[in-house]
Amino acid sequence: MDSAPVWFLVFVLVAAVILAVVLQRQLQKRKRETRESERRAVAAERLAELGSMTSGLAHEIKNPLSTVVLNAQLVQEELAEAGLDEEQANRLLRRTRALEREAVRLREILEDFLRFAGRMKLDPAEHDVRAIVDQLVDFFHPQCEQAGVLLRADLPEQPIMANVDESLLKQALLNLMINGVQAMESESTDRPGEMMVRLENDNEEIRIHVIDHGPGIEESRLDEVFHPYVSSKPGGTGLGLPTTRRIVEVHGGRIALHSKLGAGSDFTIHLPKAPPDDDT
Repeated sequence: MDSAPVWFLVFVLVAAVILAVVLQRQLQKRKRETRESERRAVAAERLAELGSMTSGLAHEIKNPLSTVVLNAQLVQEELAEAGLDEEQANRLLRRTRALEREAVRLREILEDFLRFAGRMKLDPAEHDVRAIVDQLVDFFHPQCEQAGVLLRADLPEQPIMANVDESLLKQALLNLMINGVQAMESESTDRPGEMMVRLENDNEEIRIHVIDHGPGIEESRLDEVFHPYVSSKPGGTGLGLPTTRRIVEVHGGRIALHSKLGAGSDFTIHLPKAPPDDDT
């Protein structure tokens, strides 16, 4: 009986020690989390500053490039009227045309970068996604015909209403369709090129497939193709697919890629029927 208070004191002491250890560990964990949160906040702020500076620099470069293109065109016009001998005139024209061509290419690279890196403001409204896809397929038919690609659409008969940004969604789809045509153009085969745009719908999401019969993509590169500046096409900027993915993600959706070498690729946009409220 006399020993009961001693054991009680020992129990209280052990419990206090355990509680102190637990509290100390929780305090250390919170400190680590706070430091990590502060580190991420500083990193995010630096990235935002770098993005703003880079976009500003791209704008500053883009404007002089437009001036270079314009002046190259003016020089070509003046050369045609300068009365030079044919050989000399042709040599100078080739050089000014090369200058114009490269300046245009650099300007297009900057425009692609600005579209990708800039703040993407979502302006959603209720639209018939079926009508959006149908309009884009009709718009893209001439380019497919020129490339020798048969373009087909598999669309439901009924409208599919969803809150989307029509302009951004068209840009995302157009990037996929251009990518598919270019993939088929690069393939040396007698098989005729064919592209299918399919629209599917259920209670939770909308799925838009852009399916090409191109050369396909190696399994090891399926994730890589969505990274910026990764392109297998000569002169490609490698920003079309990353921009498409960003547009889809801003809508609260995702993009999936199924591909097989020699059989083609299926890029599938998964869109919720109601996009998130905040923008990126």
